[in-house]
Amino acid sequence: MLGGARLSAQSPPPILDNSFLMEEAYNQEWGVVQHISLFTRERGRSWSYSFTQEWPFRSQRHQLSVTMPILHADGPGGLATGLGDVAVNYRFQLMGKGDGRAWIAPRLSVLLPTGRRQANRGEGVIGGQLAVPVSLQLSERVATHLNAGVSLHPRALDENGERVTRKSYSAGASIIYFLSPTVNLLLESVVENNPGPAGPGLTVRETSVFVSPGIRWAYNFRSGLQIVPGLAYTRGLDSARDESGLLLYLSVEHPFKRRNQ
Repeated sequence: MLGGARLSAQSPPPILDNSFLMEEAYNQEWGVVQHISLFTRERGRSWSYSFTQEWPFRSQRHQLSVTMPILHADGPGGLATGLGDVAVNYRFQLMGKGDGRAWIAPRLSVLLPTGRRQANRGEGVIGGQLAVPVSLQLSERVATHLNAGVSLHPRALDENGERVTRKSYSAGASIIYFLSPTVNLLLESVVENNPGPAGPGLTVRETSVFVSPGIRWAYNFRSGLQIVPGLAYTRGLDSARDESGLLLYLSVEHPFKRRNQ
């Protein structure tokens, strides 16, 4: 997002909607499109890559986006690479405008069964997700972001071959410190609760906690192009230790039409 609060009137455009694990609540400004790449490498040989493209729809109040994941995961035949479940997203800017300090943008997503369930890259059925990101500018140099969400996959096959409704929950919070408008420190934390196998005919809930310190920086161009690289180390706690690993981020944001049109 190219607009928003600034540290001073002479500051360059700040980095805003560029968190790694958290979803920030700033919809795309009218006339600006964003392309986001996110790569994570776990301690083992597993890795994932996702590409997201975000577009404003008619105004900043409405945003459309699509997320396409590529997963290198361990399945019945060993490690394999392929497409995961694609998400088609709509976000509504419920609160927030201009230099406002509080932003809320609920998101509704359709999860398409494009990943192979047998290879642990998808659920095998169409699903839905509801998420509510909240962004707050606490001071001139500190912002925080809060997330909560739920995903549903009706009639998904469980580990015993039975049709069930799979429910997953997530929540998170982050603190962003602006060293300058174009260099930020991040500390993100996410909690996930997913169904897991417990034996024939049984299912338990598994909770995973991740903490991720990171840094991001921006290159701004007179054309309106903003490039934001970033990196972090995501540490899984307790049962999620094996999911710890390096995270690489890259955002390219640019106008697709003149702002005065």
